[in-house]
Amino acid sequence: MKIRDIHLLYKYNYWANNKILAASAGVTHEQFIAPASFPYGGLHGTLFHTLDAERLWRVLFQTNVVKTESSSTELPDLPSIEARWREEEKAMRAYLETLANADMESHLRYTTDTGIKRDRILWHCLVHLVNHGTQHRSEAAAILTDHGHSPGDLDFTVFLNEHKP
Repeated sequence: MKIRDIHLLYKYNYWANNKILAASAGVTHEQFIAPASFPYGGLHGTLFHTLDAERLWRVLFQTNVVKTESSSTELPDLPSIEARWREEEKAMRAYLETLANADMESHLRYTTDTGIKRDRILWHCLVHLVNHGTQHRSEAAAILTDHGHSPGDLDFTVFLNEHKP
């Protein structure tokens, strides 16, 4: 995997996040915090989990330490989540700018918060994070669609059609 490929995947990731955030602006606060039958609950819980995972992985990439101290109560509404996501996107893009092709095969060694030791290839983790976002954006999209605010197609190929690499 080349760093230019990672940059493209992260451009897609943030394009898709922006579509979800834009659609989320159309729901009421009651719909935003309403429970749903997804692993992280409704729209608020799903967006918070996706954002928090991005933060957790970025910090891990930079420090080799898993830090899990975030709480969804810190970001109680869409404006606070959106603002934090903008900060996180900026921080992740800055981190990605520090990487070169040679870094893609480097090892990321860390201990999970439950004490399990891991040894992963960096590009695998970078791709995992985009894939993780795809999973939870699809859950958010289903919730938004149920509330009458579909984000539209989030396919990678749609992104490519709109953004010639």
